[in-house]
Formats: sequence, structure tokens, C-alpha cells
Amino acid sequence: MSNSKKVLIVEDDMIISLVVENMIKELGHTVVGKAVSGEEAIDIANKEKPDILLMDIRLKGEMDGIDTVAKIKETVDSQVIYLTGNSDRLNFERAKDTDFADLIVKPFTIGDLDKSLKLIA
Repeated sequence: MSNSKKVLIVEDDMIISLVVENMIKELGHTVVGKAVSGEEAIDIANKEKPDILLMDIRLKGEMDGIDTVAKIKETVDSQVIYLTGNSDRLNFERAKDTDFADLIVKPFTIGDLDKSLKLIA
């Protein structure tokens, strides 16, 4: 598939991560890695150079998703779709500084994810 994208999933809930991975594959894209922390995401992103980061805002470890995206974008030109369980204003304002493509509030459907991915494709 010519518009197939390489996707890195960054989500600390393993069940959500698995569900999202299945959605990505069903939509015809490739999952190049899954990370549970910002530090792990940075390592994978630097190796795999994903087209898209599916980034949970709340992560385990020192860095949240917004900090992680800012760090990754220093070296890798990935588009970002944030996944969040909360739609609070402060996180949205912080996220705007990272030039993201979309923000999806959990829970979401495969249709929601497809719509966000098509914004990038």
C-alpha cells in the first residue's frame, strides 16, 4: 500500500496499546514499535524514524507525552496524534507548542483513528 505509514505507539496501558496496534494494522499501516515510557519512545523513534507517533499524554517515568514529543522532534520529523483520557485545557495548550496533527480523547473507535490518520496521509 503506497500510503502505508510507519507508526510508533506510545501508551503505558498494555491493553490499550494492543487494541491500538490491531487498529493500526487493520487500517493498513505498520507498527514499528511500542513504548510505555518517554525514554523508551525516544530510543525507538531514533532507530525506526516513524512517520507517525501515536502518543499518550500520560506516561510512566520522568517525561509525559508532550515532553517526549518535543524531544523526538529535535531529531525525527514525525507527525503526532495525541491520545488522552482527559481533555483538560492545560495539556491542550502545552501540546499546541509541539505542532501536532490531531488529539483523540479515549475511548475512541477505529473510525476516529482512521479519520486522524487521513489528516496526515
